[in-house]
Amino acid sequence: MLAFIRFADRLSAWFGKTFAWLIMLMTFGVSYEVFVRYVLNSPTSWSLDVSFIMYGTLFMMGGAYTLSRGGHVRGDFLYRLWPVRVQGAVDFVLYLLFFFPGVTALILSGWKYASRSWRYGEVSVNSPAGIPIYQFKTVIVAAGILLFIQGIAQLLRSVIAMRDGVWIAAEEDVEETEQLLLREQAPRAGIHVE
Repeated sequence: MLAFIRFADRLSAWFGKTFAWLIMLMTFGVSYEVFVRYVLNSPTSWSLDVSFIMYGTLFMMGGAYTLSRGGHVRGDFLYRLWPVRVQGAVDFVLYLLFFFPGVTALILSGWKYASRSWRYGEVSVNSPAGIPIYQFKTVIVAAGILLFIQGIAQLLRSVIAMRDGVWIAAEEDVEETEQLLLREQAPRAGIHVE
């Protein structure tokens, strides 16, 4: 179980970090559009669509990574007070009842939309540039498959939590800016921070 959990976490992290670079492309694209629109008075017909496509891709391909790091919003005002074994049992049931059916529906409907879109070479109707969007619809399927794999890892985490009473955390790969600043400033203020 641990080997699969680590595999899924690494896979999700790789895709999440790789697609995070779209932020740089989006920044360049929007900056370019602002420059040509307001300085050269020659706006593009493709910038808005390309920004939407890149943001949607970033959002969808980061879903499994966010799930692996426990970054999704959850209403845990009661949940956090329960013993770990109870948390694991609740997570196990909720993943089976809601997560997997929802992600399966995402994959199947995404496949239907993507295959239809590829068949007729779908383009955006929102701009005169006719930006192709069939490849973007394929991202729906890819994101669903990654979520499904990560969901299996989360289900296995809940089994371990029920069995051993401990949560298997994902490897730390990022740190909140507040934590970095606190650690830097703590020695100056005479505070010990771990």
